Amino acid sequence: MAIPTRYRERLIARCEGHLIVTVDKDHCLLVYPMPDWEELERKLVRLPSMNKIARRIVRIMVGYATEVDMDNNGRILVSKELREFASLERTAMLIGQGNKFELWDEATWNEKRDAWLSEEDDGEMPADLESISF
Repeated sequence: MAIPTRYRERLIARCEGHLIVTVDKDHCLLVYPMPDWEELERKLVRLPSMNKIARRIVRIMVGYATEVDMDNNGRILVSKELREFASLERTAMLIGQGNKFELWDEATWNEKRDAWLSEEDDGEMPADLESISF
């Protein structure tokens, strides 16, 4: 998997190409620059261990967290276990999400994206989003 050129310099400056790849409940992979992962991991391990949902999140995210390093061509090597989890086969999509990336199998991403775009807005919009103009 190659990190697009437009992100490489920033990742080298931010974390010298040291990244963490872990799993997400949507069956994609999350790719964090090491400093951002370390901050998140500190928050995760402080969650109450008696809370079943918090314990699951920590088990999954921290348990699957794998260090990877970008090579000189911006490539990262994703383990077979993580590739299988996300059903990564031929073509992958790297989707920027602010402080992290999501890594999707292209076909799965296209299906999910189309489903999300066609969903009716049947829920309440979080107050934080109401103040943002798109």
